[in-house]
Amino acid sequence: MNAPLPESPAGQDTATAKAPLRLLLAAPRGFCAGVDRAIDIVELSLQRYGAPVYVRHEIVHNRFVVDSLKAKGAVFVEELDEVPDAAPVVFSAHGVPKAIPAKASERGLDWLDATCPLVSKVHRQAERQIEAGRHIVFIGHKGHPEVIGTLGQVPEGTITLVETVEDVAGLDFADDEALAFLTQTTLSVDDTAEIVAALRARFPRIVGPKAEDICYATSNRQAAVKAIAPECQLVLVIGAPNSSNSLRLVEVAQRCGARGMLIQRGAEIDGTWLDGVEVLGLTAGASAPEELVNEVIARIGEWREVTVEQVVTAEEKMVFKLPRQLVD
Repeated sequence: MNAPLPESPAGQDTATAKAPLRLLLAAPRGFCAGVDRAIDIVELSLQRYGAPVYVRHEIVHNRFVVDSLKAKGAVFVEELDEVPDAAPVVFSAHGVPKAIPAKASERGLDWLDATCPLVSKVHRQAERQIEAGRHIVFIGHKGHPEVIGTLGQVPEGTITLVETVEDVAGLDFADDEALAFLTQTTLSVDDTAEIVAALRARFPRIVGPKAEDICYATSNRQAAVKAIAPECQLVLVIGAPNSSNSLRLVEVAQRCGARGMLIQRGAEIDGTWLDGVEVLGLTAGASAPEELVNEVIARIGEWREVTVEQVVTAEEKMVFKLPRQLVD
């Protein structure tokens, strides 16, 4: 749940009065259930095992969160080879190829899987499609950890990655080939719909998931931005440059006619960005804590007299279970 809204900055005397600014605060925003679960796993692992606890890849794509966990004793590495023998290791929320936990088990490491359950659902779907004899067309961004993890769930040569409608046009499958499609969970809802439409037009017999793979949090945050962006001259998105869902929020704002900008912290904001801005939109990607939202609002209040209006488009009550090792 989002934290209570901060109070608007106090008024100034007439000699130093600041220009008024409406700030439309998107809701839902910030942490999703998968991110909450992943952070809890690291923190509970530190309590259970003591520091250090190793984490393969950033647990979530947010420097503030990662640095906070480092301060508590988490050590972040990119490869399993960097984890000492007998040390506990946590796999990130983005998911990992099957070979990673297998290798960890071979070494006798005590490992915990913080993969978002909605990503794990895609992994299981991929396995089922291969068992059914279908080749998978996977819609996602090349090189993203979630994509690497999903591609690593099935044998090489049984899954093909596409990123655009143009990629679909370049696919070379026989008309009678059994095909299925799946998607990364943090994509643009609109872009993905176009790619899926292109796949269905090109391969009418292709099989899709019963429910879309784009997660509820990604869809909800994009819908919230669509609700505020048409009124805004500028929309700020709090998130990391390597956060797929945050980058998609910037794109959504821009498609709605607003200037969209990605920031990580309040200190990055330049007061000149607000020139000519009467209505400002603000949201946060699924890996950004509410603390950073409050920080950004306080920063903007240094230049403008801010009135905060929260725009709620959905209520989120999703909670995911923790691994058995941490609740026994």
